[in-house]
Amino acid sequence: MMKKSDLIWTLVGLGAVLLSCYLLYHEVRNISLHEIADSLQAIPHKAWLLAAGATLGAYCALAWYDRIALAHLGKKIPWHFISLCSFTTYALAHNIGASVFSGALVRYRAYRTKGMTPQEIGILIVFCSFTFILGTLLASGCVLLLEPNLIHRVTKVTPVVSEIIGAFLLLLVALYVLGSWRHFKPWHWGKLHIEYPRLGIVARQLLAGPLELACAAAIIYFALPAESNPGYLVVFGVFLASFSLALLSHAPGGLGVLEVTFLAAMPELPAPDVLAALIVFRGFYLLLPFALSLLIVVGFEWSQWRGRRAPVKLPEQP
Repeated sequence: MMKKSDLIWTLVGLGAVLLSCYLLYHEVRNISLHEIADSLQAIPHKAWLLAAGATLGAYCALAWYDRIALAHLGKKIPWHFISLCSFTTYALAHNIGASVFSGALVRYRAYRTKGMTPQEIGILIVFCSFTFILGTLLASGCVLLLEPNLIHRVTKVTPVVSEIIGAFLLLLVALYVLGSWRHFKPWHWGKLHIEYPRLGIVARQLLAGPLELACAAAIIYFALPAESNPGYLVVFGVFLASFSLALLSHAPGGLGVLEVTFLAAMPELPAPDVLAALIVFRGFYLLLPFALSLLIVVGFEWSQWRGRRAPVKLPEQP
């Protein structure tokens, strides 16, 4: 039975999709499908290959999230199992958004077969989510400090505000590192008891989080035309803003949210070219992994069903 909170977030996600699609319609109502198709055909073969490579890098970084969490828990699980579980989890979560069927369920089903307790799996899920948040804070703080004028693309404030926000975000990251170094008291979140990880684990979190985001943004960057391209750092900054808005909106796959944000933040680029780059991003980062993840889930459940159906061999009597 659907929980009340699940229903609320589902409605929030649907509302965000409808609002974003309405705003997007007003942005692209004068653009034809033929123009977008031309923009897709104009993307060089090298750019397609680079975008595919960036996608692979992003999902490898996501698998690293799980491996770091398991290292924190002191668990040893084969890397190929972790990679398949992580890939499936994020491919489903990115596309479904706020849904009853979430990536957490996939992790629970998979890691229970490896002997992990529900509490350990809960810690792993929270740890992976925090690694993403930590990466977003670190990457956003660095971008805001390195490119303070970037904030003009999403809101009308002075660059000083950008620098203050960037410094504050990096301060939060520094406090987390300090807590690990000085062994601050553990967090208590309901029944979960989460300790500050070792500095070595923290260092890996600070690498994995930004790496995944940087690779995901690179998919869009490679698909944009070289002419009038604002540069990777600007694309990265706009991606961080749009992706964060998409997650906060709980819209499945950030439908409409990414498009509206990128079109508004990149007026120097032709709208068909921006939309074409986002189609490439959705194809590589969202839709193709989603299709593959469904096959993995079916294969996993089939193997579990066959295992339960297999006859139990009794030991031979002497």
